[in-house]
Formats: sequence, structure tokens, C-alpha cells
Amino acid sequence: MGDKTMTADEAVSALASGMTVGIGGWGSRRKPMALVRAVLRAGIGDLTVVSYGGPDVGMLAAAGRIRKLVAAFTTLDSIPLEPHYRAARERGAFELMEVDEAMFMWGLRAAANRLPFLPVRAGIGSDVMRVNPELRTVDSPYEDGETFVAMPALRLDAALVHVNRADRRGNGIYLGPDPYFDDLFCAAADRAYVSCERIVDTAELTKGADAGPQSLLIKRHTVTGVVEAPNGAHFTSCAPDYGRDEAFQRLYAGAPWPEFANRFLGGDEHAYRSAVRAWQREQERGQGEEGTS
Repeated sequence: MGDKTMTADEAVSALASGMTVGIGGWGSRRKPMALVRAVLRAGIGDLTVVSYGGPDVGMLAAAGRIRKLVAAFTTLDSIPLEPHYRAARERGAFELMEVDEAMFMWGLRAAANRLPFLPVRAGIGSDVMRVNPELRTVDSPYEDGETFVAMPALRLDAALVHVNRADRRGNGIYLGPDPYFDDLFCAAADRAYVSCERIVDTAELTKGADAGPQSLLIKRHTVTGVVEAPNGAHFTSCAPDYGRDEAFQRLYAGAPWPEFANRFLGGDEHAYRSAVRAWQREQERGQGEEGTS
């Protein structure tokens, strides 16, 4: 019920190598990138990462921090396959459990409800069962006798999510087009850390011009800490506050990882923002010179 605000580094200090960490968002949309960058700074590794993957997975994979990935996909949206993830998979850097999107959601829902599994039709008749031989099926005990996939609970030691606004107690709202299951990530975790564009008073959460009662996504009882992180989803989108930084995403996707990490991830979040602004100014100067040539 009290004030749960903290810094990104304070939130990540509660994590440890070997944990199972769920990361909210979807592809390259509303990812908690400030928290992911804090994980990279902290040197935490040997992680089982559970994510509808985007650059969060790509960065952690490139840095060698993932032992196992549970995902339905790993994409940058406008770039179909996350390149750093792809490179890590091609060299066999980590174990992968790849499941259908609905199976993934049902695994989170099972964990949120403290169930060992939930039955789901998705996956039946597909190669999901072949590439995940540990999965089991279950027959309905009723007259229909239908066979389902028994999707195991995706229980998380910790969850990291990003929303548009939050209060100091841990309630959070999204203002964009999709909740991206961030509430399930929080409910499925032993502890959840929510970063936000701006911390506001509780009364503002559902009474602002852009918000409504249906936008209240994260409930305080599932949240351990709240981090105010303006532009904290960069370079992914956080609609309607900002869109995806496509130019910077192309840089990330095309640059060798050591080069990108050395330039943009060598310091704290303030240093990251400064490095991004410096790069953007370089691009503007380059475009200006092209225009006068």
C-alpha cells in the first residue's frame, strides 16, 4: 500500500543469475528497455527469459545472458526476425522452448492462477509438439473426450514491464492500442517491476483526458516496485507517447554487437540517452550536408 518507487538499478538489484524472468511488451512494442539495460549493467546471467520477444531478447542473447528462452517469436516488427537473437540461436547459445502465441498466454494464465497447467487447443496437429517433446496432452474427463495440450505454467521469479503511467503504489495504465498481456506477466511472477513514462497521482490514472477505467491494466497487489523511466521503452514504441525509433532500430539491427554495446550501453541510463542524442545529431548533420551538396 506504500510508496514502491525505486530506480531501475534498485529494481534489478533484487534479481540474480539463474532466475526465470518474464519481460512484457510485444516484439518491438512497449518493451521495458530501461530495465533491460539495467539487467545488462548488473551482469546478471544464466537466465531463463520468458517473452513475446523483441530487442529485449536480442540484447540479452547477444550479451550471453540467456540460458533458456521461452517465446512464441522474436521480432523487431518492421524487421521480421531479430538479428542478434538469430545469430545467438545459429551458434547454439541457449536452449529454446518455442510455442504458439496462445499456448504462451495460457502458460502465463496458469501461473497467474497458481495452476500447474491449463488445457489449450493450440498446438494440436502442429510441429510444436515435435520440437517440444516434454509437452504432454490431456483428455477431457467429460463426454466429449477431446484431447488438449497441457500447457505448463510459466511461473516467473520476476517480471519486467513498461506502461504509460503508474502511481507510486504500483497501479499502472496503458494508453496505446493493446495491453500486450503485461498484467499476466505481473500476476505470474513472485515479484514484478513496472517502469513507466511518468508517475502520477492515483486519481489521475483513470480520470485523465487520455485514460479511462478500461485502461487500468496493472494492479498494485501484483507489483513490487515502480520505476519512473521517461522514454524507457526506447527504441521500441510506447504509443501514444512515442513511436518506434525506426532509424535507431536499423542501427541496432545492423551494427556488430560489441560496437553497439560499447557506444550505447557502456554507462547508466543517462549515458544511454546522451549517446542516443549524440547519434541523432550526427544523423541530422549528415542529412543537412547531403541537402547542400
